[in-house]
Amino acid sequence: MPVDIFSALADPTRRKILEMLADHDGYPASEIHSQFQISAQAVSQHLKILREANLVYVEKRAQQRIYRIDTEALGELEDWLHNMKRRWSSRLNALDAVLKAEMEKLKKNQKE
Repeated sequence: MPVDIFSALADPTRRKILEMLADHDGYPASEIHSQFQISAQAVSQHLKILREANLVYVEKRAQQRIYRIDTEALGELEDWLHNMKRRWSSRLNALDAVLKAEMEKLKKNQKE
């Protein structure tokens, strides 16, 4: 069963792993593990969750597993965030219009 992207991103260790992968073309699991003070098994579990959320993919090279960011999944996340920002901006613009109208009423009433 796929993991929800937001659930996967909720953990700071997984976010840090994604940041590391964003800075490199590919990162072996052993090097990812070396960046954390947790067990290799814990890092492996984090990588599994990131794979299940389609945020990373793994490439097997001989004895190594090389992890890379799946840019398609990040694009979908970016699209969702853009849509949410647009919705909120629309609501905030409507609120701004109401507040401006109320301020104009107050100014008009004060002049009278």
